[in-house]
Amino acid sequence: MPLDFQAIIEARMHDPFSLLGKHALDDQRSRFHTYHPQAMHVAIETVQGEFYELKPDAMFPGIFFGEFPEQLLPTRPQLRIQTHDGLVYRIIDPYSFEPTLGELDLHLFAEGKHYNLWNMLGSHEEVIDDIKGVRFAVWAPNACRVSVVGDFNTWDGRRHPMRNRISSGVWELFIPGISAGDLYKFEIKNKDTQTISVRTDPLGRSFELRPNTAARVISNEAYHWSDHQWLEGRRQHDWLHSATSIYEVHLGSWRSSNNTFPTYIELAEQLIPYVRERGFTHIELLPITEHPFDGSWGYQTTGYFAPTSRFGTPEQFKYFVDKAHQSGIGIILDWVPAHFPRDEFALAKFDGTALYEHEDPRRGEHRDWGTLIFNYGRKEVSNFLIASALYWLEEMHLDGLRVDAVASMLYLDYSRENGDWLPNAYGGRENLEAIDFLRTLNHVSQTRNPGTLIIAEESTAWPLVSRPPEVGGLGFSMKWNMGWMNDTLRYFQEDPINRQYHHNNLTFGLLYSFTENFVLPFSHDEVVHGKGSLLNKMPGDEWQRFANLRLLLTYQYTYPGKKLLFMGCEFGQGNEWNHEQPLDWWVLKYPLHQGINSLATSLNHIYKNEKPLYQYDFYHTGFEWCDCNDRQNSVISYFRHSDDETILVILNFTPVRRVYYKVDTPAFNDFKIILNSDSKCFGGSDENLEIKHQRHSFHGAKDNYIELNLPPLGAVIIKIIQ
Repeated sequence: MPLDFQAIIEARMHDPFSLLGKHALDDQRSRFHTYHPQAMHVAIETVQGEFYELKPDAMFPGIFFGEFPEQLLPTRPQLRIQTHDGLVYRIIDPYSFEPTLGELDLHLFAEGKHYNLWNMLGSHEEVIDDIKGVRFAVWAPNACRVSVVGDFNTWDGRRHPMRNRISSGVWELFIPGISAGDLYKFEIKNKDTQTISVRTDPLGRSFELRPNTAARVISNEAYHWSDHQWLEGRRQHDWLHSATSIYEVHLGSWRSSNNTFPTYIELAEQLIPYVRERGFTHIELLPITEHPFDGSWGYQTTGYFAPTSRFGTPEQFKYFVDKAHQSGIGIILDWVPAHFPRDEFALAKFDGTALYEHEDPRRGEHRDWGTLIFNYGRKEVSNFLIASALYWLEEMHLDGLRVDAVASMLYLDYSRENGDWLPNAYGGRENLEAIDFLRTLNHVSQTRNPGTLIIAEESTAWPLVSRPPEVGGLGFSMKWNMGWMNDTLRYFQEDPINRQYHHNNLTFGLLYSFTENFVLPFSHDEVVHGKGSLLNKMPGDEWQRFANLRLLLTYQYTYPGKKLLFMGCEFGQGNEWNHEQPLDWWVLKYPLHQGINSLATSLNHIYKNEKPLYQYDFYHTGFEWCDCNDRQNSVISYFRHSDDETILVILNFTPVRRVYYKVDTPAFNDFKIILNSDSKCFGGSDENLEIKHQRHSFHGAKDNYIELNLPPLGAVIIKIIQ
């Protein structure tokens, strides 16, 4: 017994309930122990409401004890504590409560199938026998001792050691008297080295403002959502055959002022109307999962269940999502399950061992990014990540996830030299555990949340990324088309006089366009690190750069695939994106930038209103070349088809006006010009197209074509009327 009390004092007791609290000596009497190293006097309340002084243990400072008739002590005894500086306060003994986690919870977690993990681990307000408090639980199977620390115990890890549910590696404790708003962490003593680390809660749902890293207990009071109609519509939504136009946003630099971040409330009132007016269907947020370093843009996540406190509280984030849904806008989160940072307060060697990551650096480290790789083969780790995804979809009502860096998850040799990686069980380079994880993630998330989108940022030729697992696929809804993006930008950066020699960059993508459900991304990655803005990638003088950008956007919006555009690209941001500064909104006082903004708005609305531009984005039946071979003039033309309508798109990639340019077409009755990117309202030259429709037959042969003056660096969208 004495050695065990020394373990309490030295904060290495793995089972504090075996010593602290009330323990029967026999049928008649009980012994009570409590530990308060800061106390001078400790008294315990009896069932009659009287307080009896406990004795200090002479051998073990801070231990107080007493023996009582069994019936004299209440089930949940209250303690009155007087500190050495005269402070007196009362608490209910936390070691008088039974385990709060059920065996089913523990079993499901050990199996890797507790998909509502946020309801089990972390911190939760709870009422037990009319006593209010907070239940804490954390997974740390290799720890010697785990304690809850916070302002409520002066961050003293000796005060609240937790109970170890040994079969699962979960530690738990109910602490009466604390509530929502209280800050906390877990103090962990390693089993082998006996070193102590203080860790933030992996399941924390709210955190302090960085650089502070403590988690905050959040209220159990439910947010009253007003998006029921949206959610019901989402369940029935046929996204495969619908328009999807995504506005990618870094919330901290969209429209900040005086070096202060906007709040979720302000963003709800400003960003959402802006996006709606410009016709986008979704907002994609660069990671707003909690992260300590602004410069990581959120890609070094430390709080997988918490919206960052930079912009407000979880309730305020829910308000932002709610307002978006009421405005007809979906919200997608950029989510990062590929790696996590080495910060000592977070997941790295969480319980003194490689718990969330691999021990061997050849499997566990990302050399390029200086981060650690999740051990997807560990059931509890894959459970943690899948639960994180479900938390955002279900608790935060998000409409989808963009899964970052999928390629780095799929390949064991990703960005590694020979000898610096370990093959799989069959000697190959494929990460079989990550593949299983991704398939489970996609199946579970989309089965539980029909209509939500799980989008892969995957840059290799891995097959069937957006095809069901039963046919060998990974099960994603969609995949970013990085090949199209790279080919397109490479082509546009060429001087127009040379574009005829790079014509295949425009046509090659159609060889694989319908092998996946593709998103066409002009994302943040293309406008940072010296790459320049989209506008400044364009060659030529000022007029040509703006004309090229108008042409680029029209090409994107008429090409097969869903659309994604990073903030600022919709009005021709000139400077490269800088996360520390707001967008260059001031440029909108200039006509050419106003023209880009008007064009982006028109393209979004045309895309949503014209079924041929979206109904068969993922099917070859929705696209047909009109002419892909006019390399000499650097002109391409193609049809987009729906079930009952057709649109013709003609694009001129040179600054030369093509007079009386002829495009052969099938027979039709009439046509309507939907958009001319060279229109004056978009900042163009507004030259007369002089479109003529010729339709006649000669000796039985039919000759149908459209003839027009094709504008320089211009695109024309024409609706065919049968």
